[in-house]
This record gives sequence, structure tokens and C-alpha cells, in this order.
Amino acid sequence: MKSSNPVLGRLVERSNQHASFQRAPVQQPYGTPGYGTTPDYAPGGPGGFAPSTTGRMTIDDVVVRTIGLLAIVGIVGAASWILVPANTIGMTVLWGAAGIGLVLGLVISFRAITNPIPIVAYAAVEGVLVGVISRVYEDLYAGIVLQAVAATFGIFFGMAALYKFRVIRATPTFVKWVIGALIGVIGLMILNFALAIFGVNDGAGLGLRAGATGDVGWLPIVFSLVCIGVASLTFILDFKAIEDGVNAGVAEKYAWYASFGILVGLIWLYFEILRFISYLRR
Repeated sequence: MKSSNPVLGRLVERSNQHASFQRAPVQQPYGTPGYGTTPDYAPGGPGGFAPSTTGRMTIDDVVVRTIGLLAIVGIVGAASWILVPANTIGMTVLWGAAGIGLVLGLVISFRAITNPIPIVAYAAVEGVLVGVISRVYEDLYAGIVLQAVAATFGIFFGMAALYKFRVIRATPTFVKWVIGALIGVIGLMILNFALAIFGVNDGAGLGLRAGATGDVGWLPIVFSLVCIGVASLTFILDFKAIEDGVNAGVAEKYAWYASFGILVGLIWLYFEILRFISYLRR
């Protein structure tokens, strides 16, 4: 079974190939009892071996790890909120966390890392970013953080329900459209950031983003809504990838990678909602 997530799909194929390799009979050299057998198979099945159900990823594995990563983000975020000063040092910490988080996220994503150490490190770095940015917005718009958190998890659980009851199905066409929209949104973000650096869209009403304060035009509001929509739909791809992985019997360690994907989506969605609510509060 192929996953809608191309990276997790490769992991599924790799796990299946590994399982097939383990099924091959291995000669026991020197008459050593049990040498060459694998722990994944036990006597009783065809050819004397039967697949074991232990050590495979389950939905519970993903849920537990996701909750753990969110707890790390929350704890580190609360500490950053309190300890990081709201001055030049704070801005340096913010940009440093953003850069480190971006590099870690890209490495984990493209190398499909399942080691919990870099994934936990990513959660901690993102916690710093979440804490500092949340305090900035909370100082400007009282109560906005609680509103953004509630909206973020409301959308997440809503998308989970829509997927569970098959209201939204991750068909190949759906996956292509969502991935295409995601690439398009990220491309526009990069372009807008580059134009802002060179001052091309300053004061011209052409920027796709507005600052934390000041007037807001219709373009940033529309773009923020589009980002929220795309970020929400990516959860459907995550749920499909996890379901495919569980059905294919991938190793338990891949639950870390699945949890990482959900965490990335939640943090992105939270920042987009935080920004959007600030637009509406002005």
C-alpha cells in the first residue's frame, strides 16, 4: 500500500523490503542454536515462521509521542515567555530559534529521521519561538494567545473527525491539489519575504503580510485565510500517511516521524491563526 505522504511512503516500502529480507531462511553456521533467526518471527507459521505483531507502529504510539512533543513546546514556550527579555536580546533569540528550527525541520523532513533526539530538539527550539512570539502578540492584543490556541486545536480535531468519518478523503487528486497548494503558498511566502527585504512592497499595499501593528489591507487577510486553509488540509495527508503506515506494519520508530509531521502542522497553523486574529483585532 502506498502512502499519500511521499516520505512516509518510502519508509513503508523500506520496512516491507526489510521484512521480506527477514523472511529468507538463514543458515546456522557452526551449529549454533538460534543463530541467524530474527526476533520478528516465531515458530508456527508457514515454513516454521509467523509474523510478530510487536514492534510495529500503532495509532497510540503516534498520539503519545505527539502529546509529548506538544508538552515540550508548551514547557519551553512558557519558560521563554518568562525568561527571554522583550528587547534586542529577545529579537536575537527569536531569529536564532527561527533559523535553527528551519534547518532542523528541513533536515528531519528530507532525511526522514526517526531518531527522537533531533525531533525533541526541534520541539524545544520551536517552543522558544512560540513563547517569544506569543508574548509579543499577547502584549499587543490581550487574550489573543488563548483564542489562537483554542482555534488551532479546534481545527485539528475537526479535521480529524472529518477524516475519521470519511467526509474528506485523501484521494490521489486531493493529495496532488493540497501538495500543489502547499508548494504555492510556501513559494509566495519566500517571494514576499525577499521583496520585503529589498523594500519593494513597503508602503505599496502589495505585501502578503502585515506587521504586528498598523493598518491591514485586504490582501494580507485573504492570504492569511488561504494559509490557514492549506495548513488545515495538510492534516488529512498526515492522517492518511499514519493510517497507511499502520496498515503496512512499519516499525514503531516511525511514530516519531509521524508525530513530527503533526507538530509542524500545528505550529504553522497556530502562527497563521495568531496573525489572522491580530488582523481582525485592529
